Amino acid sequence: MEFKDYYQTLGVSKTATPDEIKKQYRILARKYHPDVSKEKDAEEKFKAMKEAYEVLKDPEKRKAYDQMGSGHRNGDSFTPPPDWEFHQAHQARGSHVSETDFSDFFSSLFGQQAHGAHHQPSFQQDGEDQHSKINITLTEAFHGGERRITLQQGKNKRELNIKIPAGITNGQSIRLSGQGSPGFNNGKNGDLYLEIQIEKHPMYSVDRKDVYVNLPVTPWEAALGEKIEVPTLGGNIIFTLPAHSQTGQKIRLKGRGLPGNPAGDQYVTLSIYIPEPKTDEQKKLYEKMRAEMPFDPRRV
Repeated sequence: MEFKDYYQTLGVSKTATPDEIKKQYRILARKYHPDVSKEKDAEEKFKAMKEAYEVLKDPEKRKAYDQMGSGHRNGDSFTPPPDWEFHQAHQARGSHVSETDFSDFFSSLFGQQAHGAHHQPSFQQDGEDQHSKINITLTEAFHGGERRITLQQGKNKRELNIKIPAGITNGQSIRLSGQGSPGFNNGKNGDLYLEIQIEKHPMYSVDRKDVYVNLPVTPWEAALGEKIEVPTLGGNIIFTLPAHSQTGQKIRLKGRGLPGNPAGDQYVTLSIYIPEPKTDEQKKLYEKMRAEMPFDPRRV
């Protein structure tokens, strides 16, 4: 049989610490898991690195492997020493490995082939959490709701119904328990985290839970402080402008932003629009204002 260099398989040095080995294993497990990987020969690579990790994560197996394998290279012809009995000693501690999950090289060193055992492998791995992004409208962020989404995970395509909580903000995530990468050998599935991205709105902008809108008003509404209709995500409201309002002035509508505890606010920025005089009478009104209300905004 061929000697297997487990360090080379995992891509770690022979002096790697247990934490370094575990970290590298998790990276490869995420990359080559056959249920999600697009890599060529992902299933074979996954089995190979799983076998390597089964040995290198166990201090006794690793020590025995290092002593027995010194001087051998990956692919060298190899026969276990005649007095090799590690599998018997390990069996006494209740380890269970499957002949079908690992190579002949592994079974001859650490398996129970000679004893006719057919147990499930002891190797178990929880699935990795997965992260994705989802675009929602500002209206959905305000009211909440349900959405059916399609996820492409490796070779598999799935459809999920998700609930969007009212008041969710840009950058927050929705957690879908058990919808991440599948676990291996009864390991629990990972979770799926959907990061929220709120689409641009033609009227409103949003910062966390606060909502902003520009509002055009007439000169007399701004000067006299009249009642006007103001749009909000929850519907139009009637609001009385402060008298002598000016362009660029901000008005805060408390609690009219995205819902929550506390709710956000809505900020209205005023823009005074001057109507165009189209008749002689209208022009005379401007002339009368000029005469009776002399004012130079450049000298204020």
